[in-house]
Amino acid sequence: MTAPTFNLERLIRANVAQFKPYSSARDEFKDFHEDMVFLDANENPFENGVNRYPDPQQLTLKQHLSSLKRVPVDQILLGNGSDEVLDLLFRAFCEPKQDNVITLPPTYGMYGVLAATNDIANREVLLSEDFQPQVAKILDQADHQTKILFLCSPNNPTANSFKADAIEVLLQNFKGLVVVDEAYIDFSPEESWTTKLQQYPNLVVTQTLSKAYGLAGIRLGICYASAAIISILNKIKPPYNVNELTQKRALERVLDDKKVQGEINMILKERDALSKVLLQVNFVEKVYPSEANFILAKVDDANKRYDQLIKKGIVVRNRSSQPLCENTLRFTVGTTTENEKLITALKELV
Repeated sequence: MTAPTFNLERLIRANVAQFKPYSSARDEFKDFHEDMVFLDANENPFENGVNRYPDPQQLTLKQHLSSLKRVPVDQILLGNGSDEVLDLLFRAFCEPKQDNVITLPPTYGMYGVLAATNDIANREVLLSEDFQPQVAKILDQADHQTKILFLCSPNNPTANSFKADAIEVLLQNFKGLVVVDEAYIDFSPEESWTTKLQQYPNLVVTQTLSKAYGLAGIRLGICYASAAIISILNKIKPPYNVNELTQKRALERVLDDKKVQGEINMILKERDALSKVLLQVNFVEKVYPSEANFILAKVDDANKRYDQLIKKGIVVRNRSSQPLCENTLRFTVGTTTENEKLITALKELV
């Protein structure tokens, strides 16, 4: 099935639909060859590797991502981290003080931050006790002004993937954009929702090079969607939002897929080992199943255990302030040496 009543024109903000995007020097002239003399962009002419403006459409990198992910180039948008991609969705489709979005706590906190920044109402529908979307309640919260539904799967901070049949029902019945945030998809056995882009025109998938690809420092987020949605986002993105150094470093990493997969396998091995050891720690009450590069564990007193670990020089994340996460700590999977230090410290705590 597909989304039967999806109307993209109804979702886009009126001003965005009408305005013409900024045209950079590199957008206006594309017939490059090595002997060209570039006197069009007011650049410093002395070559140093980064004296020229970067490709505003990041075409070379997109072509390799297209081959890797099997998504056409015109269905890919790159951003200065996934947060910029998410912000572009708000700015393109959500009218301040009028529209609303739906988020599913406990979840990634930036959805709420971006809603507040853009003056968009955030309707929260709690996950179930087993951290799954409550489909009927979500659809009941949606109205004509509900533009976006955010699904983080695998979810942060709970580390589980949402059931595919629940996401399918939402895609088929929600009349706005369904954004599936797959920041942690490389650590999950589940298939990426990028394979469903042709089936669901209201589906948007976001990914990142910060987690499995180990490039958090370069800030590179990826959006996969229909060509129509990507075209709208391209209209409002800054012309040079992904710098030259980021494009080059990302391309090097994407081309080294064998090494990336090797690191993912090592993280998965360490994750499974850490999960087993956590179950043996006397104050750990529950270790939740993980399809991410972190583990959520319920402990006797999260504030106490967090402070104790800090004193031992180990920083984890206390997620107790999140709904359904009382007395939980989130442990990122580190190297073997880092995990051994964590385990030793945990066993020393009383």
